[in-house]
Amino acid sequence: MRRPSPTRHAWQSLANGRLYVTNIRDGLIAVDPEGKSFYEANTPKYLDEIVKEESDVKAALAALPQDRRKIITSHGAFGYFGAAYGLEIIAPEGVSTESEASARDVAKIIRQIKAEHIPAVFMENITDHRLLDQIASETGAKIGGELYTDALSPADGPAPSYLDMFRHNVGALTAALSS
Repeated sequence: MRRPSPTRHAWQSLANGRLYVTNIRDGLIAVDPEGKSFYEANTPKYLDEIVKEESDVKAALAALPQDRRKIITSHGAFGYFGAAYGLEIIAPEGVSTESEASARDVAKIIRQIKAEHIPAVFMENITDHRLLDQIASETGAKIGGELYTDALSPADGPAPSYLDMFRHNVGALTAALSS
């Protein structure tokens, strides 16, 4: 099992999201100088929304007990999220939820969940959840629901925008980890 380092999926930190927004604004101005006033007028509004959301995220996750800040998810996309908000994110190394895991890999994960008292396992919106279902069944760990990492939901889904993705993910995490 590997504990992912925050080396990818930088948008899973809202502080990094603010950097993305300013870089996107600058890129748009470079290719559309006529739109400069529009981009400059709207960027601060969105940055303020991100700052407020980050405050809400930190408060929600800070309320979790220290012994309930560890999850298993189907891949290491949450390294930045874990580092930014104080969660330990564990992803099964070399195990793909898109295909059958070996019995050895599943046993290794199950032993770790039991040894470390990991309270919840999560699936991502882009993966087949059969492995996590099996692991949860054999360990008693709660399946915490679906997390959005690499893709947003359709417009009528729970995570149609960047900030909605955070709200959904934090809601799923806090619901599973506080029960």
